[in-house]
Amino acid sequence: MNSTSGPADFGRVDADGTVYVRTADGERVVGQIPDVEAAEALAFYTRRYEALEVEVGLLETRVRGGALSPEEARHSISSVRTTVSTANAVGDLHSLVDRLDALAPLLAEQAEARKAERSKQLEVTRETKERMVAEAETLAQGNDWRGGVNRFRALLEEWKALPRIDRATDDALWHRFSAARTTYTRRRKAQFAEQAVKRDAAKAAKEEIIAEARELANSTEWGPTAGAFRELMTRWKAAGSAPRDIDEQLWAEFRGIQDEFFNARASVLSEQDAEFKANLEAKLALLDEAEASLLPVTDLAAARAGFRSFLERYNAYGRVPREQMRTLDARVKALESAVRSAEEDEWRRTDPQARARAEETVGMLSAEIEKLTEKAAKATARGDKAAAAKANDSIATYQTWLDQAKATLADFNR
Repeated sequence: MNSTSGPADFGRVDADGTVYVRTADGERVVGQIPDVEAAEALAFYTRRYEALEVEVGLLETRVRGGALSPEEARHSISSVRTTVSTANAVGDLHSLVDRLDALAPLLAEQAEARKAERSKQLEVTRETKERMVAEAETLAQGNDWRGGVNRFRALLEEWKALPRIDRATDDALWHRFSAARTTYTRRRKAQFAEQAVKRDAAKAAKEEIIAEARELANSTEWGPTAGAFRELMTRWKAAGSAPRDIDEQLWAEFRGIQDEFFNARASVLSEQDAEFKANLEAKLALLDEAEASLLPVTDLAAARAGFRSFLERYNAYGRVPREQMRTLDARVKALESAVRSAEEDEWRRTDPQARARAEETVGMLSAEIEKLTEKAAKATARGDKAAAAKANDSIATYQTWLDQAKATLADFNR
């Protein structure tokens, strides 16, 4: 056939309307249309060929465009090739078969490319799963009990979305991942169980604290009871946390009991503050008066009587604000010390034994000075300057002592 041949050139029609198609293997009957002209009979079967030609063209386009996988393409080519080879159609069926066969090298290239791409994807998948396993094993040894469980859940969903790799490697990686997840889950359950025990213990401890607080709530021993409440608060903090909702209820109850006590104390102390302030003003006035009249002490008898009167009036007033107590006590003690010091001076001045000791000391020192004076004179007379100087030095020392003793004795003569 020349290059300008059409489909009809590959067929003929017998007088009885039987239509033949010529192939490389010879003629074969494709059908029979009696009582019509030969051209019309051929046209019917050439239209079938043209439909096949379109189908082959579409398949070529899909295969070359990669729309089908190599396996899908092979199946489609085989199916269409069988259809073309046995088609009851008139046209160059052999050329259609050749066009289908010509796709085989392209399919081989596509298969190799697909294989290489799949190999690359599997390698990426393997690396991804190995990273996921490493992360899972790290999580399994950690203590992130809230974030960890969410991360394991996300990793599992990600794992399910990944394709499988070779069975041995995939199974080994999955075994490690699953083991890590199991380890984490067991540790997490154990941790929560331990926390539950601790929370139950904390709940019991706090309920006991609340019971003790109720017994203290109506106490009017403000200082000791406030200290007891501080001790209860220390125990409360050390008890740890009960389950959250219960812990909040227990705290509200405990805090309410504390507030009841401390509000009552504040009310009483507020009333006391007014009373204490009045007492403070009265005591300050008494102190000012006593300090002005008693100090300095010049008349011991009057000072004693004045101090006793001051103390009686001073103690008649009640308590003062705590922050003022130390200042007031210091001023009272200063008054008492001044009177006591005057008493001690008076006693020393009038003590007969002390006076006798002072007179005896003056006499002894005077006699010793007389002896040293005589000794110095004799040394001078014999020309012993060293002995005379030594005696004079001793005289100077004894004279200093004598002056002090005479001053002490003078105190007794006042």
